[in-house]
Amino acid sequence: MDKLVNCFYKRPNAFTRLICFPWAGGGSLFYAQWGSLLDESIEVCSIRLSGRESRFSEPFPQSMDQIVDEVIAALLPQLQEKNFAFFGHSFGSFTSFATAVRLKEKYGLQPVHLFVSGASAPHTKSRNSTKKKSELSNEDFLKWMSTTGGTPAGILENKEAMQLFLPPLKADLKVFENFVYDKPVSPPLSCGLTCFDGTEDIPHDLAAWKELTSGDFNIHMLPGGHFYLKDPKNEQALVTYISKYLEGTEIDYF
Repeated sequence: MDKLVNCFYKRPNAFTRLICFPWAGGGSLFYAQWGSLLDESIEVCSIRLSGRESRFSEPFPQSMDQIVDEVIAALLPQLQEKNFAFFGHSFGSFTSFATAVRLKEKYGLQPVHLFVSGASAPHTKSRNSTKKKSELSNEDFLKWMSTTGGTPAGILENKEAMQLFLPPLKADLKVFENFVYDKPVSPPLSCGLTCFDGTEDIPHDLAAWKELTSGDFNIHMLPGGHFYLKDPKNEQALVTYISKYLEGTEIDYF
């Protein structure tokens, strides 16, 4: 499990585990720090996909099934012992959702809540309305990256940095682009589901996520673009909301 999961603040007595899934090309460090922002009732486990950080020498994931299989194989015993919730941003919204659905279908388990961010629901037509980003030339890809925010211009202009950054990002985008999920006849989940998004990001079909659960559903917007959650104020507001939701206390931050 230590290979897949980064947990800076281990809390064996925590009531709930918050499992965080990275955005495309992302690592585990951003979410692993969330443990310092939460109290002892929540343990944060950040997923570290292959091909990055301490797993740099491993090949990148080739499919959504491969990611889901690895996460479940590593975490199933822990997910069976106490409550857990999922959070994912962008690409992480899809990996967390796909993992939740597999857990429900195969093991009768599901998160107490699914928090998704910066992404349309996986079955919406808007996902297929543009050219696949993973097929762009590096030059065009970098132009697109400059419009999304979240990556400093100095990094985008650094060729050596880009040689390390682009391969995992393109690999994850290819997995995302090849992931097909048809609109279900009935909701596959019954847990609560909350969508977050940046007010300045490209429009996402957030309302369609409601079709994927019979549980309670909410949408919350925060100021900023696609990587709104990197702003310290937004990050704190996001973590506070998640914490209060999981603790069952009144939420008044949005």
